[in-house]
Amino acid sequence: QIHGRSGAPRPDRAQPATAMAKQRSYDAVIAAPFGRLGITLRDGLLADIDFLDGARPLRAPRTAAARNICRKLHAYLRNPRLRFNLSLAIDGTDFQQRVWNALRRIPAGKVLSYGKLARQLKTGPRAVGNACRANPIPVVIPCHRVVAANGRGGFMGKTGGKALAIKDWLLTHERGR
Repeated sequence: QIHGRSGAPRPDRAQPATAMAKQRSYDAVIAAPFGRLGITLRDGLLADIDFLDGARPLRAPRTAAARNICRKLHAYLRNPRLRFNLSLAIDGTDFQQRVWNALRRIPAGKVLSYGKLARQLKTGPRAVGNACRANPIPVVIPCHRVVAANGRGGFMGKTGGKALAIKDWLLTHERGR
């Protein structure tokens, strides 16, 4: 279930994780095969996941809710078929919420093009891409499952580097290779 306040601004996901990390105190920081995941809760609900570099110190979960979320993320990193059943506290426009809900319906191991998802939602591919980039809870809201018609597309507002390496890892993990 996604709980959000419509219309609230969201920082650009393309901002370097290290810059974001300096501005934020996480409820937990866990290890992942591609670095670290910084987890933020609001009122006991998952509100944000940031991709951090592997040098970021781990942080044990502060609360029982954070421990539960970390358990589920670790379970996904072991078993990509895990379906997240978490209550989320996210801010976004009504349109972003529609896109994020559609992303959660894409099964692990499958991908959808920006164009096909846009047609399903009766909008344009660029608008879908912008909503994906604004996604505050990647992995749980699987924006990595949306790809370009002729390739993998972008991730976190980037079309190369570490961001695409993370997208590649997630897609390969979910395909079971």
